[in-house]
Amino acid sequence: MTKVNSSAVVIIPPKKIWEPIQEIRRIYDRQIRRWMPHITLLYPFRPESEYNTLESLFSTICKKIKSFEIIFSKFKYFNHGKQTYTLWLAPEPESLIIDFQYKLLAIITDCNNVNLHKNGFTPHLSVGQIEGKKRLIEVIETLQRNWSQLKFTINSIYFIAREKQKLSKFEVKKTFLLN
Repeated sequence: MTKVNSSAVVIIPPKKIWEPIQEIRRIYDRQIRRWMPHITLLYPFRPESEYNTLESLFSTICKKIKSFEIIFSKFKYFNHGKQTYTLWLAPEPESLIIDFQYKLLAIITDCNNVNLHKNGFTPHLSVGQIEGKKRLIEVIETLQRNWSQLKFTINSIYFIAREKQKLSKFEVKKTFLLN
């Protein structure tokens, strides 16, 4: 089976809460035009041509998962070395997303790239890329001081895909409702 970088399974917050996230992303995130605000569950994923084959398996799993609420209240970061960092919002409780992702991974075990990081799968919503530790700390302190937590219910996940051209954007192709 094939995995492609032009396809993913994600959680997307409702558009009504996007603006505070996008306000930060407009300043710090070079990927704002390619990706909508999201929490990645599986990436890379199967090509769009395989979505119909996978649909019933994902629907079955999603119907067994109760909708749940998460809160974005803290900013965290990944250190990529050489003074480069990814800034992100941490969904709480992360354990519910980790458990959900694990159940999805059971369907399609080789789409586990997000689990291969040093600390395993870390649910997060990326908001930017920062260079320099001093700048990172300043940005986090400023954002945290001015941040009002965001809360929403996860009641669906999405298959998203994009064309393979350099500047193409991800779009929702399939939606799976939770119980």
